[in-house]
Amino acid sequence: MKNILVLLVAIVSLSCSHAQKTSFSKEALSQTLLATDGKQVAFQDILKKYKGKPLVIEVWASWCGDCVKAMPKIKELQANNPNVAYLFLSMDKTAEKWKLGIEKHELKGDHFMANDGMKGIFGKAIDLDWIPRYIIIDKTGKIVLYRAIETDFEMINTTLKKLNK
Repeated sequence: MKNILVLLVAIVSLSCSHAQKTSFSKEALSQTLLATDGKQVAFQDILKKYKGKPLVIEVWASWCGDCVKAMPKIKELQANNPNVAYLFLSMDKTAEKWKLGIEKHELKGDHFMANDGMKGIFGKAIDLDWIPRYIIIDKTGKIVLYRAIETDFEMINTTLKKLNK
């Protein structure tokens, strides 16, 4: 009986930790990210640019095999949803590798890099446990899909279709 209770608590804890959020935490919003021009920009200021337009955020890194494998899918998503904005947030360890990755994979959209990688303050603030990770925000700035990965493109497509109605 005790083992069943422990298992039940573990399952409930895991399912709660993967809950869909509708907004970013104050900690995430206040974090600064590195822009391609070398400036530091607060995440909340980055997001303000997209108000009034659906936004797909991809959290990725140039060293991530699953991220590279998903690149054709994100490009297809962009082709099928031209009225959606795309924001790429890199978890690369150096700006040089990040910028080479953008160029190599011909990623179209806006680009920023976390200053402290996946396990840093920003990564923890957005509950980052896997990349690539996709977050979709609607025209009002509300998160409509908080936790999607490279195997979730059907769900990502469905979510974008609903936003485009």
